[in-house]
Parts: sequence; C-alpha cells; structure tokens
Amino acid sequence: MAGTIEVLVPGGEANPGPPLGPELGPTPVDVQDVVSDINEETAAFDGMEVPVTVEYEDDGSFSIEVGVPPTAELIKDEAGFDTGSGEPQSEFVADLNVEQVKTIAEQKSSDLLAYDTKNAAKEIGGTCASLGVTIDGEDARTFDDRVEAGEYDDVLAE
Repeated sequence: MAGTIEVLVPGGEANPGPPLGPELGPTPVDVQDVVSDINEETAAFDGMEVPVTVEYEDDGSFSIEVGVPPTAELIKDEAGFDTGSGEPQSEFVADLNVEQVKTIAEQKSSDLLAYDTKNAAKEIGGTCASLGVTIDGEDARTFDDRVEAGEYDDVLAE
C-alpha cells in the first residue's frame, strides 16, 4: 500500500504533531525519521511554510520532495514582516528593492508561468501589490509599467 502525502510544514520546524503526524501515523514509515529528514531539507526556509511531498513504500522506505514556499511567504521573509496590509492599495507594510524582487523571482522560477526573469519579476510584483508592499518606494501596481519602460533592464537582464 504505497502512497503519497502532501503537507505544508514550517521550514526546519516540522514535528510529529499535526499536520504531519496524523498523516504519517497509519503508514509503515518511522515518523521521527521522516520529520528529521524534512527538517534537514527545509532548514533554509526557516519559519516559512514549505510544501513537502512524502512518498512511502510498504517496506517503510520513503522519499521527500521539498517544494518552494508560496510567493507571499518569500516576500514576507525578504521584507521582514509577518502579515500583509488589510488595505494594500493605501496602507503599505514594507518596501522591496528590485534586486530583492529579482531574488524572489529566481527562487520561484520553477513554479511561475514566466519564461524569463523580467516576466517572473512582474509576477512577484503582483503579489507585492496584493500584500501592500511597495517596490523601490513606489506602489507595486505600477511595477509592470516601470519594467516594460525599461527602468530595470540592467538588473533584470538574463
């Protein structure tokens, strides 16, 4: 009865409790070994919610695949805030520079629809707008226009 379990866990802080423990309990794997391996592999995402897939076999063997945290989590971590704005159009909670936006775009590139860094950065800008995060001190809703105008070509070039 091999199977797959998909959960969101705090990076580097998974434990045998929910959501992981109840999912793994009925399986043949050693829960503590799985938790330990997940914490090793997600340590770089300390404190962020990280998607993890655990595939297990009847003999108790398992493999772990760690995904990239949601874009909002990467932005929060990079900008250093806990929650987005309740009024993202008028109340701003943080500011990112374009280099930080590029870093996040590169981290998320495998999950984004964009085919290059420039368009990936525009996708990140959209999430910034919904969180109430400005980019280079300006409303993130104008970021696409600034990118298209070539304002960041030197930073976002491939």
